[in-house]
Amino acid sequence: MEKTLTKDIVDTAQTAGSFGTLVTALKEAGLVETLKGEGPFTVFAPTDEAFKKIPADQLSALLKDKTKLTKVLTFHVVPGSVKAEDVVKLKTAKSVEGSPIAISVSPDGVTVEGAKVTSTDIICSNGVVHVIDTVILPPSL
Repeated sequence: MEKTLTKDIVDTAQTAGSFGTLVTALKEAGLVETLKGEGPFTVFAPTDEAFKKIPADQLSALLKDKTKLTKVLTFHVVPGSVKAEDVVKLKTAKSVEGSPIAISVSPDGVTVEGAKVTSTDIICSNGVVHVIDTVILPPSL
Protein backbone atom coordinates (compact mmCIF):
# COMPACT_ATOMS: atom_id res chain seq x y z
CA MET A 1 0.00 0.00 0.00
CA GLU A 2 2.02 2.93 -1.27
CA LYS A 3 1.13 6.35 0.01
CA THR A 4 2.58 9.19 -2.06
CA LEU A 5 3.38 12.48 -0.42
CA THR A 6 4.95 15.55 -1.94
CA LYS A 7 6.27 16.79 1.41
CA ASP A 8 9.82 16.11 2.54
CA ILE A 9 10.54 13.62 5.32
CA VAL A 10 10.43 16.18 8.15
CA ASP A 11 7.20 17.84 6.98
CA THR A 12 5.62 14.40 6.54
CA ALA A 13 6.58 13.44 10.09
CA GLN A 14 5.28 16.73 11.48
CA THR A 15 1.89 16.44 9.81
CA ALA A 16 1.40 12.72 10.55
CA GLY A 17 0.74 13.49 14.22
CA SER A 18 2.45 10.39 15.63
CA PHE A 19 6.10 11.50 15.35
CA GLY A 20 6.25 14.50 17.71
CA THR A 21 9.12 13.08 19.76
CA LEU A 22 11.06 12.18 16.61
CA VAL A 23 10.65 15.70 15.21
CA THR A 24 11.72 17.20 18.56
CA ALA A 25 14.77 14.90 18.60
CA LEU A 26 15.68 15.88 15.02
CA LYS A 27 15.54 19.55 16.03
CA GLU A 28 17.69 18.94 19.14
CA ALA A 29 20.29 17.07 17.07
CA GLY A 30 20.33 19.70 14.32
CA LEU A 31 19.25 17.17 11.69
CA VAL A 32 16.10 18.89 10.40
CA GLU A 33 17.87 20.64 7.51
CA THR A 34 19.61 17.40 6.53
CA LEU A 35 16.34 15.47 6.34
CA LYS A 36 14.69 18.34 4.49
CA GLY A 37 17.59 18.15 2.01
CA GLU A 38 17.74 16.58 -1.40
CA GLY A 39 18.25 12.97 -0.30
CA PRO A 40 17.07 10.49 -1.08
CA PHE A 41 16.91 9.00 2.40
CA THR A 42 15.17 5.99 3.86
CA VAL A 43 14.05 6.58 7.44
CA PHE A 44 12.96 3.89 9.89
CA ALA A 45 10.82 6.26 11.93
CA PRO A 46 9.92 5.41 15.53
CA THR A 47 6.49 6.64 16.63
CA ASP A 48 5.78 8.56 19.82
CA GLU A 49 4.69 5.20 21.31
CA ALA A 50 8.13 3.78 20.45
CA PHE A 51 9.84 6.64 22.29
CA LYS A 52 7.58 6.00 25.32
CA LYS A 53 9.27 2.59 25.69
CA ILE A 54 12.40 4.46 26.79
CA PRO A 55 12.25 5.39 30.49
CA ALA A 56 11.51 9.13 30.80
CA ASP A 57 14.79 9.96 32.56
CA GLN A 58 16.84 8.14 29.90
CA LEU A 59 14.91 9.82 27.07
CA SER A 60 15.39 13.22 28.69
CA ALA A 61 19.14 12.58 29.04
CA LEU A 62 19.35 11.42 25.42
CA LEU A 63 17.60 14.55 24.15
CA LYS A 64 20.17 16.68 26.02
CA ASP A 65 23.20 14.76 24.68
CA LYS A 66 23.54 16.00 21.09
CA THR A 67 26.38 13.60 20.21
CA LYS A 68 24.53 10.49 21.42
CA LEU A 69 21.22 11.71 20.02
CA THR A 70 22.78 12.29 16.59
CA LYS A 71 24.22 8.74 16.64
CA VAL A 72 20.83 7.26 17.56
CA LEU A 73 18.92 9.27 14.95
CA THR A 74 21.38 8.70 12.10
CA PHE A 75 21.22 4.96 12.90
CA HIS A 76 17.55 5.15 11.78
CA VAL A 77 18.51 6.56 8.36
CA VAL A 78 19.80 4.71 5.29
CA PRO A 79 21.16 6.57 2.26
CA GLY A 80 19.02 6.16 -0.84
CA SER A 81 15.37 5.32 -1.32
CA VAL A 82 14.80 1.73 -0.16
CA LYS A 83 11.18 0.67 -0.59
CA ALA A 84 9.62 -2.28 1.24
CA GLU A 85 9.98 -4.57 -1.78
CA ASP A 86 13.76 -4.00 -1.56
CA VAL A 87 14.03 -4.04 2.25
CA VAL A 88 12.67 -7.61 2.39
CA LYS A 89 15.56 -8.78 0.16
CA LEU A 90 18.19 -7.40 2.54
CA LYS A 91 19.84 -8.91 5.63
CA THR A 92 21.43 -5.57 6.59
CA ALA A 93 21.45 -1.97 5.45
CA LYS A 94 24.27 0.46 6.20
CA SER A 95 23.00 3.38 8.25
CA VAL A 96 24.11 6.99 7.89
CA GLU A 97 25.60 6.54 11.40
CA GLY A 98 27.93 3.95 9.84
CA SER A 99 26.77 0.75 11.52
CA PRO A 100 24.77 -1.91 9.70
CA ILE A 101 21.09 -2.25 10.60
CA ALA A 102 20.05 -5.90 10.92
CA ILE A 103 16.92 -6.74 8.90
CA SER A 104 14.86 -9.85 9.53
CA VAL A 105 11.92 -11.11 7.49
CA SER A 106 9.54 -13.71 8.92
CA PRO A 107 5.92 -14.77 8.44
CA ASP A 108 5.14 -12.26 11.23
CA GLY A 109 6.58 -9.37 9.22
CA VAL A 110 9.78 -7.39 8.96
CA THR A 111 11.96 -6.22 11.83
CA VAL A 112 14.97 -3.89 11.87
CA GLU A 113 17.26 -4.41 14.87
CA GLY A 114 14.29 -6.17 16.52
CA ALA A 115 11.86 -3.26 15.97
CA LYS A 116 8.71 -4.27 14.09
CA VAL A 117 8.00 -2.39 10.88
CA THR A 118 4.34 -1.37 11.23
CA SER A 119 3.85 0.70 8.07
CA THR A 120 5.88 0.92 4.87
CA ASP A 121 6.49 3.01 1.81
CA ILE A 122 5.37 6.44 2.94
CA ILE A 123 6.80 8.18 -0.09
CA CYS A 124 8.18 11.68 0.45
CA SER A 125 9.69 14.19 -1.96
CA ASN A 126 13.19 13.25 -0.74
CA GLY A 127 12.89 9.59 0.21
CA VAL A 128 10.76 7.02 1.91
CA VAL A 129 9.64 6.40 5.50
CA HIS A 130 8.96 3.05 7.15
CA VAL A 131 7.31 3.24 10.58
CA ILE A 132 8.79 1.15 13.44
CA ASP A 133 7.47 0.39 16.92
CA THR A 134 10.76 0.69 18.86
CA VAL A 135 13.70 3.12 18.92
CA ILE A 136 16.77 1.23 17.67
CA LEU A 137 20.21 1.88 19.11
CA PRO A 138 23.54 1.67 17.29
CA PRO A 139 26.08 -0.84 18.65
CA SER A 140 28.43 2.04 19.51
CA LEU A 141 26.17 3.17 22.40
